[in-house]
Amino acid sequence: MPQQTPTDTLRVAVHSPDAVVLAGLASFLQHDHRVQEVPPERMHEADTVVAAFDTIDATTLDQLNALSGKPDTRFLLVAGRHWRADVSAAIDRGVRAVLWRDTFTPPVFVRTLLTIADGGGSLPPTLQGALMEQVRWTNQEVLAPRGLAASGVSSRELDVLRLVSEGRELSEIATKLSYSERTVKYILYGLMKRLQLRNRAHAVSYAIRAGLI
Repeated sequence: MPQQTPTDTLRVAVHSPDAVVLAGLASFLQHDHRVQEVPPERMHEADTVVAAFDTIDATTLDQLNALSGKPDTRFLLVAGRHWRADVSAAIDRGVRAVLWRDTFTPPVFVRTLLTIADGGGSLPPTLQGALMEQVRWTNQEVLAPRGLAASGVSSRELDVLRLVSEGRELSEIATKLSYSERTVKYILYGLMKRLQLRNRAHAVSYAIRAGLI
């Protein structure tokens, strides 16, 4: 098996107002060659920031902005049993995983960091449930009345995109969906303008990357 190079190492910064917790989390990183701790003064260089707080609330989430140093920072929150924050707001701030401080182990800690590095995430079941309920409410009360889905793309826009991706001409799409050709053009134009897509090919590419079609 080839040796892992420095570029394969996940750079992790750790923050906690509790010095004991900070030292404990840092010690978990010392014996795993896949991760490298970044000192606090170079936190902006970290791929992932581990932030440990007893209570997670709106004030805690505001502190993440000061810790990140860059807009695309990914966070692993290590929390006491006091979660009082909006889960969606936490995700918007870059939180990709949450671990309860009194239940996780060092292997789980490192495994979660690697999951984040691979583009994944991990939330405790209670927070997953809260997030799913928020998504359900948003879909039913905010998006559905406007004819939108969580993706920001309506069902009729998806229908048009699927047929465009199959190479269908606008006249064929209009016949297939029982629209006028002018309506099909209007649907495509509205979608491309809203999502700032350059052309039909770009729109199809966006839909594929987003897993919509």
